[in-house]
Amino acid sequence: MKRIRKIGTNTEFENIKNYTIGDEYRLINWKATAKANRLMVNQFQEEKSQPVYSLIDLGRTMRMPFDGLKLLDYSINSSLVVANISLQKNEKAGLITFNKRIQDHVVADRKNHQMQLILEKLYNVQTDFLESDFGQLYAYIKRKLTQRSLLFIYTNFETIDGLERQLPYLKLIKKSHVVVLILFKNSELKKLNHQKAKTTTDIYDQTIAEKFNYDKELIINRLHQFGILTIYCEPQELSINLINKYLEIKARGLF
Repeated sequence: MKRIRKIGTNTEFENIKNYTIGDEYRLINWKATAKANRLMVNQFQEEKSQPVYSLIDLGRTMRMPFDGLKLLDYSINSSLVVANISLQKNEKAGLITFNKRIQDHVVADRKNHQMQLILEKLYNVQTDFLESDFGQLYAYIKRKLTQRSLLFIYTNFETIDGLERQLPYLKLIKKSHVVVLILFKNSELKKLNHQKAKTTTDIYDQTIAEKFNYDKELIINRLHQFGILTIYCEPQELSINLINKYLEIKARGLF
């Protein structure tokens, strides 16, 4: 477990107590102070039982293979990790899979068999060759997820044009929820860029690889412009980066 200094305060009210040296002045409850004729402050506690959802894209971009596994496989493994961690921290774990339409939805909960429900839904999921519809995803989230939730969206945009088509829907989802978009770094392109070019074809291949890497950086910067959090890493490093991002979000009080 990674310990991170917490910034700010929690938002779930617990009680009113006597002021002690070190309490924040902005937490003083002036009505209670006037009634008690001594300084009283509001006390807050960490919010618990909040929904944490893994949203897994089943579109064509998730078919890309790395080291014998598809991006979908890495996403499934990491979604199970974050579900387990969130349940251990008394949160509610849930799951949504989607492509052109919503495929499966496990409502976020803390039941004893919640992990088993998620495992059953992920047991035989497959990708298709179509581009996923984030408009359908937004409409479904708006109807079904009424409580503010932490959403880990597993997808992969390779071009800035691909992002721009879906960005309006991501911005709308972000208005009501904390969104973390998970993008995958192409480790094969990294290897290609470090190889010595021997032929004209090698030069062309490296130029194209550099263009793909540059586009990914543009995509990350574009998402950050609108306050959408991202995880950008190689597939095999996803689980540890995901855990750290989850703990960071909790520590900073963003969720």
